[in-house]
Amino acid sequence: MSEHCNQSCGSCSEDCSDRKDQPASLLEQPHECSHIKKVIAVVSGKGGVGKSLVTSLLAVSMNQLGYRTAVLDADITGPSVPKEFGIKEKASATELGIMPVTTKTGIDIMSVNLILENETDPVIWRGPIISGMVKQFWTDVMWGDVDYMFIDMPPGTGDVPLTVFQSLPVDGIIIVTSPQELVSMIVSKAVHMAEMMKIPVLGIVENMSYLECPDCHGRIEIFGKSNLEETAENYGIQRIAKLPLNPALAGLCDMGRIEDADVQYLQELTADLRNL
Repeated sequence: MSEHCNQSCGSCSEDCSDRKDQPASLLEQPHECSHIKKVIAVVSGKGGVGKSLVTSLLAVSMNQLGYRTAVLDADITGPSVPKEFGIKEKASATELGIMPVTTKTGIDIMSVNLILENETDPVIWRGPIISGMVKQFWTDVMWGDVDYMFIDMPPGTGDVPLTVFQSLPVDGIIIVTSPQELVSMIVSKAVHMAEMMKIPVLGIVENMSYLECPDCHGRIEIFGKSNLEETAENYGIQRIAKLPLNPALAGLCDMGRIEDADVQYLQELTADLRNL
């Protein structure tokens, strides 16, 4: 022990014999056949804001830029990612592990709906079982080589978000919200959880931000004026994006053709992800 020791092992780099044991990492190792470079969680403080849509669009956008992308659907009780991509087949498994389902443009997907007998079967599980399933999607799925994995999180700050933040090497989060007055509360919950878990906030996406007039192409703010810029500034978040309320986009999701969607609204955000 150094004569100047202050008993604070957490801030000391010395490897001395009196060093106090540090808490073991809770990070889970991915499958031995998985090589995942970046993990980004898409979160929201409430449901119904289009989190799965944004997750899928981010994966599509990065895939179009030439990166190998994947989506881990951690919203176990409300999975919607497979439907957006038009996936009908089930995930397969071997003695080595589980194989994700690959979309027509090469995006790998893993969701509970890909292992249920019927996609409409409800998942009536308690929290620990749901959290365990999310871990298995990381440890037991043979993802292969992935440049960017996007995790579609359930709403709120409960068991699954905590499991993901503690068990997976998340490089950052993207917050999804909607243009209403309670947006600041929604964002603050997500930001504060990220701060507690020491995970950076990469940006905010405001879904259903406006409706574009088909005649003059002006923006109609049908849910009221957005205060996204002010909210982002309050929390020191540099990058924001706004998605319009677009019936055509909703139609593509319903038809399972989200890979045909226009992803121009997320271009600045995905440009930042390339430098992550």
